[in-house]
Amino acid sequence: MSLSANINEKAGLIWAIADKLTGVYKPHEYGEVILPLTVIRRFDCILADTKEAVLKKYEEVKNLPMKDVLLRNAAGGKSFYNTSKFTFEKLVEDPDGIEDNFRDYLNGFSENVQDILQKFKFDGQITTMANKGILFIVLKEFTSPKANLHPDVISNLEMGYIFEEITRRFSEAHNEDAGQHYTPREVIQLMVNILFYDDNDVLSGNNVAKTLYESKVQSMIQFSDCLAA
Repeated sequence: MSLSANINEKAGLIWAIADKLTGVYKPHEYGEVILPLTVIRRFDCILADTKEAVLKKYEEVKNLPMKDVLLRNAAGGKSFYNTSKFTFEKLVEDPDGIEDNFRDYLNGFSENVQDILQKFKFDGQITTMANKGILFIVLKEFTSPKANLHPDVISNLEMGYIFEEITRRFSEAHNEDAGQHYTPREVIQLMVNILFYDDNDVLSGNNVAKTLYESKVQSMIQFSDCLAA
């Protein structure tokens, strides 16, 4: 299977989970649930292999000021971790406690992940799904093979494209141009290459910092808009 076909298939399988939102959310609102849950599930899969090591280390260092560094090391040197005893698989073992347990799970993430979740404004969606009785159903869908986002199955490159594809579908459901929400990485790479075309000598060396004129950046944004049109 080609890279493109694999990405489209995986994105389609994840997006199909949105069927469970029917009756509670309108189609243009599906992305408000699917997008953050896709990110959270990816984090969950990334941390799966070091979960027990992190929990053990947390009990040892939870009262130490340097615990953040120690827990990142326990997580295999990753830039984030989760100290909750729950994983997606363990969450669905207790349907009656799903809301409280899911919040406990999310609160177990390191601060950098907490910042991401706050930007999604996902807390309100948890309340809505719990009140409407679909939180357990949706989370269970994200533990199925179609939502397996472990790095051994989905590379970082593929994950980026999958997220972009889901974003595009969300935009279409919203009757908007997907290009208003993200710029494909190929366009970004081309923009950067053009932006720094004559600056190789200036940017070579160590600890180089340069400031871009707003007009130059604005021109590149307009260039991106033209390519996306």
